[in-house]
Amino acid sequence: MPSDSSALFARHRGSLVDYAARIVGSRVQAEDVVQEAWLKLRLAEEQRTILEPVAYLYRLVRNLAIDTRRKLSREIMRGSAEQTGLGVPDEAPSAERTAEAKDELRLVLEALAALPERTQIAVRMNRIEGRTLQEVANRLDLSVTRTFTLVAEGVAHCDRWRARGAAARPE
Repeated sequence: MPSDSSALFARHRGSLVDYAARIVGSRVQAEDVVQEAWLKLRLAEEQRTILEPVAYLYRLVRNLAIDTRRKLSREIMRGSAEQTGLGVPDEAPSAERTAEAKDELRLVLEALAALPERTQIAVRMNRIEGRTLQEVANRLDLSVTRTFTLVAEGVAHCDRWRARGAAARPE
């Protein structure tokens, strides 16, 4: 009977691979499924007589292909979960970094409040609102050069204020 199953397998191998490939979605995986089905058919024939070996072989291929597809799906889901969860660093800042940022913002706002009004406006418009120096100059009725100087002085003042505040913070 092993020679009969070998001839049967050789005759139907191409259509079995096509059948399995439609289920698993990969010709390479389908080849493995068909090979495993043939081995299982040979083992089954050793234990009992198979009345419809072609139907039995197609049923084996179908069941193995479905099992393979499920296994591949689980592996993809597991890999996807690892990519979206455990393996990827969290983009949200830590509670400590959030507290530091709030403290730093408070210091910058204090520093801005200590500046003359025109310098405050220039820094806010340019650095916070993203306005160009020309837009700020037009609003304040100043030259672009003078506006640049105001913004530079204001930013330097805020940096010094922040540095003093950071030095005063307990570590």
